[in-house]
Amino acid sequence: MPSLRSRALSAALIAAGRRRRFASAEAVRSQVAQSARRPASHLPPRSLGRVAEISRTFVGAWPVYDVSPLGTEPAARVLYVHGGGYINELVRPHWALIRHLVTRARARVVVPAYILAPRGTADRTVPVAADLLSGLIESGGAGGTVLLGDSAGAGLALAAAQRLRDRTGAQPSRIVLISPWLDVTMSHPDQALIEAADPMLARPGLREAGRLYAGMLAADDPLVSPLHGSFAGLAPLTVFAGTRDVLVTDSRELLSRALAAGVDVEFHEEAGLPHGYPLMPLPEGRAARERIVELIRATEEL
Repeated sequence: MPSLRSRALSAALIAAGRRRRFASAEAVRSQVAQSARRPASHLPPRSLGRVAEISRTFVGAWPVYDVSPLGTEPAARVLYVHGGGYINELVRPHWALIRHLVTRARARVVVPAYILAPRGTADRTVPVAADLLSGLIESGGAGGTVLLGDSAGAGLALAAAQRLRDRTGAQPSRIVLISPWLDVTMSHPDQALIEAADPMLARPGLREAGRLYAGMLAADDPLVSPLHGSFAGLAPLTVFAGTRDVLVTDSRELLSRALAAGVDVEFHEEAGLPHGYPLMPLPEGRAARERIVELIRATEEL
């Protein structure tokens, strides 16, 4: 059973109308138009500077933040790709997770503020993410490299890992996916029933956001929807998903296809938990974050 706090949070999300953001294609287009008029900030909160060294560089047009433990050498490296339906910037829960990884796992966390859809489409975005991953793996230093993404960022992360595998065969030490969005077609037959209980997401808006991200590619192209790509030769996977998330079907399909391809998968599916619960101030979220810290620490000897 989900904790009392998680049940209360789901009720609050429903009462606040969080699903309205993805209730329709028109709602998504309105968000995109508003963001074009008044772009949201992706800057880290000032408080992060009290515990971390933060620098920013540019990879092409992408601002890329490099966040490391203050006063000590990092023990491992993380490439973190944020979620937001490919149309929203980094927000405070993302930065809170980054802070946790820096302080608890002593990780150097590289955070791209990638170009959002519709300007940023999969054919442009995935290759840059793959280059960032490749550079971080090759950068040296203590420990291994963990590729971490949530929601749409998890889809971008997995597509980048597949592209890097195809290009050079290289892989990170581990890939960690939080509530991954891996198939923008939103065509799984179980999603209609799950959607009714989802307090955050709805299929019509997700389909539109996926269409914007796909650009000229088909929605089921592996660059756009890596669930349709090959899983052979990928790094070990850890996946977190909740059953009150319309995208849980992507995690279940990933488990089946990755195991069939011989990939090691650690799978966490939490009953009654919403989309992105590991980023939330919930008992289950804290447990998931601590498991991610353990996985990063486990690479320290690599």
